[in-house]
Amino acid sequence: MSLLRQPILLLARSDRVKRLAETLPVASRMVAGYVPGEGVEDAVAAAAALSTDGLGVSLDFLGEDTRDRGQADATVAAYVELLRRLSERGLHHRAEVSVKLTAVGLALPDDGPGIALENARIICRAARNAGTTVTIDMEEHTTTDATLGILRELRKDFPETGAVLQAYLHRTEADCRALAYEGSRVRLCKGAYAESEEVAFTDRLEIDKSFVRCLKVLMNGQGHPMVATHDPRLVEIALVLASRNGRPRGSYEFQMLYGVRPEEQRRLSAAGESVRVYVPYGGQWYGYLMRRLAERPGNLSLFVSSLLSKK
Repeated sequence: MSLLRQPILLLARSDRVKRLAETLPVASRMVAGYVPGEGVEDAVAAAAALSTDGLGVSLDFLGEDTRDRGQADATVAAYVELLRRLSERGLHHRAEVSVKLTAVGLALPDDGPGIALENARIICRAARNAGTTVTIDMEEHTTTDATLGILRELRKDFPETGAVLQAYLHRTEADCRALAYEGSRVRLCKGAYAESEEVAFTDRLEIDKSFVRCLKVLMNGQGHPMVATHDPRLVEIALVLASRNGRPRGSYEFQMLYGVRPEEQRRLSAAGESVRVYVPYGGQWYGYLMRRLAERPGNLSLFVSSLLSKK
């Protein structure tokens, strides 16, 4: 893992740096490459454009670590409105939504998990009424048990609800085995939060090895693997594992981030593979941008030089 990755991810927690970054033109330019806009119309327009290219979409209204009940309620309302707009535009067959539980109340002091569950139920019900689905995003390891517990409750009424697992956590191979059952949609990603060696692999090679081990479990299982990677080697390994396990196209999918390797997204789609693009939108873009910088430290020099020039 890059030596810069951990410090960049820690900056994502800094309110001071966040306030400074939000005033920088360079930050706005960078985030525009990863986020189509702040409003629901921006999100729907991006979904429509990607759909025209034959790509699926998972839309994420940016926000996490919500400590205010009103903000959590506003996030729920934003998702309900988004789902209504997607249905009106006839995009529900290609577009679903991704939800972070801390954005809808998980971290609230009074029964956060209960509040997050009820709010997630509202979004899942709106998604079903719109003819689409929800995927529950995974966050820092301290929330993993709570997230999986809420997922289990949601799946009692909404079995189509998707899960996310992060390959860099030591526990994830076992979690894959537990979730690789019929009807279970599981997005496997590497992981994008700052985690310690006690709970996570921190070496890039070890993370890749864990990703492959987890992918073998999911491809051999009865669920629907969602392979979230831009790594050409892992894409090829996924294709080999799908073939080896006799999986037809459509019984798994690839997922990639908006603005990252768009040519590869279109290439895979043109080859007949199912490809879904993760599209974040909204004003709370700072933490998301910092995680993307951690993945591409080459962008960091421009960002840091702009920060220093403001001091």
